[in-house]
Amino acid sequence: MSSPRPRLTRAESLHQQVARNIRNDIDAGVLRDGDVLPSTRELAQTWDVSVFTINEAMKILIADGLVESKSRSKRVVRAPGQTRRSEVRLRKPHVLLIGGYAGSGKTELGRIIARETGWPMLDKDTLTRPVVEIALEILGQSPHDRDSDTYVNTIRPREYESLIATTTENVECGSSAIVTAPFVQEFGDPVWIGRTQALFSGMDAVTTLIWVYCDADTMHTYIRRRGAARDAAKLSDWPGWLTRIKPDFRPSGEHVVIDNSASSSPLQDQAQELLKRILGEAA
Repeated sequence: MSSPRPRLTRAESLHQQVARNIRNDIDAGVLRDGDVLPSTRELAQTWDVSVFTINEAMKILIADGLVESKSRSKRVVRAPGQTRRSEVRLRKPHVLLIGGYAGSGKTELGRIIARETGWPMLDKDTLTRPVVEIALEILGQSPHDRDSDTYVNTIRPREYESLIATTTENVECGSSAIVTAPFVQEFGDPVWIGRTQALFSGMDAVTTLIWVYCDADTMHTYIRRRGAARDAAKLSDWPGWLTRIKPDFRPSGEHVVIDNSASSSPLQDQAQELLKRILGEAA
C-alpha cells in the first residue's frame, strides 16, 4: 500500500502542479492531439499564476513530448496515442471504486483507465448534478450547497444509491465499470464496503477500492483552476476546509493508493501499473 510523499512548498512546486494537471487533461482525453493551447497570458489567468510559472510548466510538457511549441504564441498538444482502444473483456467483470477529495484527480484517473480499457466511466457529479441542483433549489437551498444537513442527510444518500444502481446495471450486463466519487464516508465505513463488495461478488464481479491522494497545494491549484461554483465555499476558507477533512484518510480494509501530488510519478504511469495488477490478477 502506497504512502503519501512529503509535501512541497508552493514556491517549489507550482509550475509542476500546473504541468501535472495539463498532463492529466491530455492523458484523460480532455485535451486532444492537435488542440491549440490558450496563450501564456490566458493560461496564467486561468490558473491564477504568473506568466513565468506557465512558461516553466510548458518547458516540462515540451520536454516530455506532450506539447509542441509552434511559435512564441502557439503551443499544440501532441498525443498521437489517444486513439480509442478496443474494450478489455475480463472473465469476471471488475468494478473500480475510485475515491478522493475534491481536486485530487480521481476523475482524471478514471478517464485514463476508461480510455485504456473501454470500460464505462460512471462519475457521480456527471450522473447526478443536474438533478441534485434542482432538488436543492426546491428544498430552499443553494444549488451549490454540499455542506448543509439538507444535502448531507437528504440528497447525498440518494446520489450514492443512484451511482451504485447504475454500476449494478452495468455489471449485470457483464461489463466492468469505473466509478468515481469522493466516497469519503463510504470508504470509512467497513459495513458499507462489505455490503457493496458482497453485492458485486454475488454477480461474480471483483471490486477494487482505489483512493487518490493529493497534497493540499496541488488540490488547491486544481480546484482554483476549474472554477466550479460548488467549490466556492472551499476556496473562500481554504485553511478552514483543510481542518475539516482528513488529508491522510485511507479506506477501511484492502485498497490501492494512487499519489497524484506534484512530486509523484505521472498519473498515466500509475494508471498503467494499476491496470497491469488488475489484469494480472484476472488472468
